[in-house]
Formats: sequence, C-alpha cells, structure tokens
Amino acid sequence: MIEIFEKLVEASREQKSVCFCVVIETKGAVPRHAGSKMLVYSDGFTVGTVGGGEVENRTVEAALQALKDGKPQILDYTLDPRDQNAVGVCGGDVSVYIEPQMSRPVLLILGAGHVGRSVAKFAQLLDFRVIVSDDRTDLLTSQHIPGDVEFLPCMMSEIPGHLTINNQVYVIGVTRGSEVDVEGLPALLEYDPAYIGLIGSLKRWGTTKKALKDMGLAAEKIAKIKSPIGIDIEAETPDEIAISILAEVIAARNS
Repeated sequence: MIEIFEKLVEASREQKSVCFCVVIETKGAVPRHAGSKMLVYSDGFTVGTVGGGEVENRTVEAALQALKDGKPQILDYTLDPRDQNAVGVCGGDVSVYIEPQMSRPVLLILGAGHVGRSVAKFAQLLDFRVIVSDDRTDLLTSQHIPGDVEFLPCMMSEIPGHLTINNQVYVIGVTRGSEVDVEGLPALLEYDPAYIGLIGSLKRWGTTKKALKDMGLAAEKIAKIKSPIGIDIEAETPDEIAISILAEVIAARNS
C-alpha cells in the first residue's frame, strides 16, 4: 500500500496523469478485499491490483477513459455465474471507485513576443504549467519572461519531439507571422490538443488556411484551429489581448 501512495506522489511531481482505483465494497466471495488499490497510467501500465481477471481488465479500461474525460465513477461488478452480466465465477459482488489524478494542464505558448509574454504572465495565475516556445532563443529568458515558466527553444515543427501533445495541452499561437504557422502547424495537428488557437486578423487566417490546404493538410485537421483567437472585448494592448485569449481558453477547459 505504501508503494501506491509513493507512486502517486511521484506522478504528481513528474506531472504525469494517473487513475487511482480502490475496491470500496465487497459481498460474498471475491478476489480482493475492500481497500485494495491500483494505479493505472495513461499508457495502460498498472501498479497494484483490484483482483485480476475481468474485473481488473474492465477497471483498467474505465480508468483509461477517466484519464481522457476527467470524471470519477463507481464501477459495480458481479461475479455470480448465474447472472448474465457476471465478470467472474467467485460468486460475490465488488464495487471499485476510480478517480483520475490529472496533471496540471499545459499552456503551450507559441511565440515569445509582446503578446506571448503577456499571456505567460497571466497564465501563471490560472494553475497552468506554462511553456513558451520560440526559435528566437534570445527571447526565451527569465529576464524577458519572468516567473514559473518553462522554455522550449526550437522550431514549432520540432515541439512534439520534446513535449507530449494530448488533451491536457492548450496551444496558443501568437507567432510573428503566417509563414511561421504554416511551417510548424502540420506537426502539431498530427495530435489532439484540448485547444489550439492562432492570433491574427481574418485576412492572416485566410492566408494561413489556404497555405495549409495547398500543402495537402486534411480539412478536419485545419478545423481544429480557432482563429482569430480570443473573446471579442475590443482588446488593443498586449495585456488586453492576453486576457481575451485566456478567457477563451478557460471556457474551453471548463466545458
């Protein structure tokens, strides 16, 4: 049992999502007693057990889904062979509670210019793990962007090689131009972030969208992108634009 809690702490420290599963109630003959625990990681790796067999197989499947939708639930199983829904033959019943322990959502900011700097400043107040990426390494410094911020100095197309892009990642594109977006976006769109948005006017987005289509990028991938980015609050300054962007990201996260 101690190992389970040590692994939970380790996952939290390493920003890994894991689902905590515990047998909360049993009746009759069952493989494991109440209080038995198991951890399920996003790659399907497990630590501990809730009983093995089909009970465990189904619990792992439900845990992996919980890591996608973030919802805890109670799973009820019967092992009475007389029941057509039985998942075993021991004869008893077992209930398993599963609770996803999600890592902090990642806010990936593409571009370390004025708006990117403002987004990073406010995002630190919203419990995001803030990462700023730019190929202009001279802008990725704590003097330019202070606070609890990680830097990813590389081309946009190289980001997936350094960071896992999944449904816990919110991508904010505030780059210096459409040509940067066109070169880098196809690599990111191979994955499914929770949100991806691009700054710019409708004209800039039209240029970017056409170029992506001409490159052969599928329409459903392009449709993942929200542009122009942000809620319309007549924002003008970098700080105002950052707030409008983060408001949209919060809405996406909460929905």
